[in-house]
Amino acid sequence: MKLARLIASGGFVGFVPIAPGTVASLVALVPGALLLWLPPYALSIAILLAMVGGFCAVRALRVEDDPSWVVIDEFAGQWMALLGLAQVSLAGLLTAFVIFRILDVVKPGAIGWADRQSGAAGIMADDIIAGAITAGIVWAMRSRWPNVFDAFVITAG
Repeated sequence: MKLARLIASGGFVGFVPIAPGTVASLVALVPGALLLWLPPYALSIAILLAMVGGFCAVRALRVEDDPSWVVIDEFAGQWMALLGLAQVSLAGLLTAFVIFRILDVVKPGAIGWADRQSGAAGIMADDIIAGAITAGIVWAMRSRWPNVFDAFVITAG
């Protein structure tokens, strides 16, 4: 059960005393940005691993509600949000972070419905949906305004 708690809490990030979901989303930006520099499928594989690992960990712990210390869903959702970026830039990372957190807190439409579901699927699904919607918004912004995220581009090496 210690491994399940480690996974579910995002490496114990979920146990920070203030705003663990927001802290987890911020922490997730670092490995997410690093994954964006790798081949395109690297971030997708990380998202899949976080989703499956999180689902299994939450199930193993028999968590039915969504306690604040379970933040693996924030990692998966924040990484999903980064899929809308074409390159790593401070402007893009911050935009994906802010939109994802707003959707995760406000929980409009399908996000709210998923949040009301019990068990591991409900815990994971609301953040995955919020991340997917964020990725779509970020992609649409990039499509409409191609240079919108060019401020403070961060290159590997």
